[in-house]
Amino acid sequence: MAITHNLGFPRIGAQRELKKALESYWNGQLDEASLLAIGKELRARHWAVQRDAGIALIPAGDFAWYDQMLNMTVLLGAAPERFGFTGLSTLEQYFQLARGNAQQPAMEMTKWFDTNYHYLVPEFLNSTEFNLNSTWLFDEVGEAQALGINAKPVLIGPLTYLYLGKEKHAGLNRLNLLPKLIPVYKQILERLNAQGVEWVQIDEPVLALDLPQEWVAALAHTYASLSQDAPKILLATYFDSVEDHAEALKALPVAGLHIDLVRAPQQADIFIRDFPVDKILSAGIVDGRNIWLNNLPASLSILEELHITLGDRLWVAPSCSLLHVPVDLAQETGLDKTVKSWMAFATQKLEEVVTLAQGVSHGREAIAPQLAKTNAALESRVYSPLRHDREVHQRIAALKPADEKRSTPFAQRIAAQQEQFKLPAFPTTTIGSFPQTAAIRSARAGYKQGKLSEEQYRTAMQAEIHHVVAKQEELGIDVLVHGEAERNDMVEYFGEQLKGFAFTQYGWVQSYGSRCVKPPIIYGDISRPHPMTVEWSCYAQSLTDKPMKGMLTGPITILQWSFVRNDIPRAATALQIALAIRAEVQDLERAGIGIIQIDEAALREGLPIKRQDWAHYLDWAVRAFRISTSGVRDTTQIHTHMCYSEFNDILPAIAAMDADVITIETSRSDMELLEAFRAFHYPNDIGPGVYDIHSPRVPSQEEMQRLMRKACAVIPRERLWVNPDCGLKTRGWPEVEAALRNMVAVAHTLRNIAA
Repeated sequence: MAITHNLGFPRIGAQRELKKALESYWNGQLDEASLLAIGKELRARHWAVQRDAGIALIPAGDFAWYDQMLNMTVLLGAAPERFGFTGLSTLEQYFQLARGNAQQPAMEMTKWFDTNYHYLVPEFLNSTEFNLNSTWLFDEVGEAQALGINAKPVLIGPLTYLYLGKEKHAGLNRLNLLPKLIPVYKQILERLNAQGVEWVQIDEPVLALDLPQEWVAALAHTYASLSQDAPKILLATYFDSVEDHAEALKALPVAGLHIDLVRAPQQADIFIRDFPVDKILSAGIVDGRNIWLNNLPASLSILEELHITLGDRLWVAPSCSLLHVPVDLAQETGLDKTVKSWMAFATQKLEEVVTLAQGVSHGREAIAPQLAKTNAALESRVYSPLRHDREVHQRIAALKPADEKRSTPFAQRIAAQQEQFKLPAFPTTTIGSFPQTAAIRSARAGYKQGKLSEEQYRTAMQAEIHHVVAKQEELGIDVLVHGEAERNDMVEYFGEQLKGFAFTQYGWVQSYGSRCVKPPIIYGDISRPHPMTVEWSCYAQSLTDKPMKGMLTGPITILQWSFVRNDIPRAATALQIALAIRAEVQDLERAGIGIIQIDEAALREGLPIKRQDWAHYLDWAVRAFRISTSGVRDTTQIHTHMCYSEFNDILPAIAAMDADVITIETSRSDMELLEAFRAFHYPNDIGPGVYDIHSPRVPSQEEMQRLMRKACAVIPRERLWVNPDCGLKTRGWPEVEAALRNMVAVAHTLRNIAA
């Protein structure tokens, strides 16, 4: 019988129980004991879901109060020295690392490979030491065992932990920290062994990257050390092929290997060739990254070929942790029944894993009903008229090369824009959203539930916009925004107004900490039936003589932050979205909105894992952005925003987007990112973020001014803007006002110095 296992389960809860508990705790409405009890109950519930689905080996340690990389930092006793924790021991200290405190900004945050999940970046110094510092993992394993769960603890591997961290001392090679780190991992494994754990899953997803050879060479010694006095080790890779390392991986003294056969099905043939007789191979055959129904017949064909060689040494699993998909499709009562029949969320994916294991072990006749149901759904999806729109394809066919670029170069445009807007040096702006208060959320819920009429809802949102505009004028901000009170989410809001999208009630996915998003589902061709933002932007502009930014989300970010069709190339879907955004941009310009921001927060996130695939992706991604933005006059200023990613290696592509102004996250990295701009000579205007909006702390004027001085050393002063790192929707008004007041004061100080 093929063994079934899972690599990780969503921790937020089907009703976002973890989010609500965390925010209540942070607000002082829930004590620590109650928070801990909720976490324990969620873990027990999720283990039971997996056990009841028929999963044989169930992950433990995949739960985190904020982030799994932060969990490893705590377990390894590697909290950044700047926080002054001699030994991190409290939950409050844990959250200070994630959210900052009065003295220290939070740890840097960036994207987990090419997902929309954010992890907290480990910080390494020459003096960094590692010590087994916490019992959280062992406690959770004990909880699972007490409930009769066959627990498989999950650890971030030592190479991945080091590789995804950052050196904070010049000249430090973080790989040189490996000899200090291995003994602590050995302690962890020995302790798990003493707890009676049979299997441990160690995740090394960095092996799917273009990993430097010295890191690959470290594999053999690392796992030779870890395999002693340890449970059986399942080394897990995912997100792309690791076929280049197949021989090295097969030679490791580990008991099993997990490979991603969704992203890289071709690697099955390479791994099965001369596969060691003393190892198991875990086939990641169910997509842990998207919500579409598994093609059971096709997956079964792959597994049957593997089973011929492996027999019972074949395990069946999702491709990666199910952290990246919603919890349970059964909750979705509002979806079109046909569209719903094409989907599977985390709970349903467990069922697919079990079904495939039964099919490969007992033959296709053992799962004949499931195969018949899947075939009917797949056929329905292919032929459904819900998916096809001839007019969309006609518009794409009519595109011309002139539609892909602005009519004049930046130097000419920026002169015309300065004449138009007459902005001061170091102009101030925000990224778009302002606090989504309880009153806003209540009004939106009341409108959706039919308790407020459309007119009542519009009046309520206009009142919020009026407040935001007045507050910005009071603060002295130069380029205003309307605050996005009417928007539930920067992607979902647009998807709700575009054809080809479906929406869930409970399809939440964790982005970071307590922040959850509800990705739209792209199931068909995309078009814009009507303007989406023009009314709100025009109302806001009517309240002020200052420039009002129109706020849109770009085609690549909508693509990345949705569950995307897997039956056509992603580039084709991006182009469809770009045409819809282009029409909105042109309508905003016609309505008198002269500054338009098209956010592409996810451009870097969408970059393929393998460098050899970058050029193709960047070509169509940049083209999509340019198509969405190029149909305007020289005097219309196009902004874009990017956050929480490493941009250093794609700056030529960012420059090729040709936005007049780009705003980026830089505060958590202490303006480190701008060093790349020094070498590249980025040609257009730039606003490096001067304060971290994901932390409740209010940075001082001195702190912001120090960051801007660093920016001035890299970017010509006449091309610098002053702004926060990101939107302000998750923050409270008191801290927002205080931070923005400091930000504006810093801009005035810089102007006086420049004068």
